[in-house]
Amino acid sequence: MRTEKEMFQLILDTAKNDSRILAVGLNGSRTNKAAPRDLFQDYDVVYVVESVEDFVKETAWIDKFGSRLIMQTPEDMTLFPPTGNGRFTYLMLFEDGNRIDLTLCPKEQANTWNEGDRLAEVLLDKNHILPNLSVATDQDYWVKQPSQAEFSDCCNEFWWVSTYVVKGLYRNELFYAADHLNEICQKELLRLLSWYVAGEIEYKFSVGKNYKYLPNYLSEEQYQAILRTMNIASIPLAWDALISLQNQFDYYAQVFSKKNNLVYDQNTAEKVKDYTKVFRLEWN
Repeated sequence: MRTEKEMFQLILDTAKNDSRILAVGLNGSRTNKAAPRDLFQDYDVVYVVESVEDFVKETAWIDKFGSRLIMQTPEDMTLFPPTGNGRFTYLMLFEDGNRIDLTLCPKEQANTWNEGDRLAEVLLDKNHILPNLSVATDQDYWVKQPSQAEFSDCCNEFWWVSTYVVKGLYRNELFYAADHLNEICQKELLRLLSWYVAGEIEYKFSVGKNYKYLPNYLSEEQYQAILRTMNIASIPLAWDALISLQNQFDYYAQVFSKKNNLVYDQNTAEKVKDYTKVFRLEWN
């Protein structure tokens, strides 16, 4: 596997030797000192170029980065429509395990090449067309203390969608139930937990994409309790997962609301929990 030094050298040499590439920016985890370092970290690179189309119409130039295991070009896709912002992205995983997410940015967007993301660094600026940046920081991704409205919305979403899971399980529609349980109920619990633990350290940390760093701030007991709700390989297991999720959410919502002087609709929570138990017994 090529080293970090080799990869950066390749990225910069490619830009230096191509007059159409005006500047190089880096964003993502490699600019974040708080992010753990490992061999799966992407190189999130932006090339600011004279013309995006010149590069897109002739793709052989990307071969110099190495033999690819697989590549995705989102702006070329039909099933997943592109953003249409004038940029073009190559998501490349190479056979040696390195990965580059390379975005071509037209020079007309040089002032916003990082799209306001403060996790960004300028690696090369041939003609001084990029704006000056402050020191890279993940502060924009720190967990923010919720307002009453945000807290209430989180709680309402969790308890409302819980009833969809009940419906799916009662009908033996595991795919339907699992989708609502995983994609909504569990994520609202993780959102609540991120607020819960952030309050202990003054909201000065990021849980990362998809809450990937959240386990670092949980006790082993808390972590294992959540893991058990991920075992939904059958209808009975999914019932157990839902009831556990509800109990955990209710507990943390009560504690968090009291500590932060927020209003929690305990009455609705109890009614939905009772509703769940009734249909769980009937399903048997």
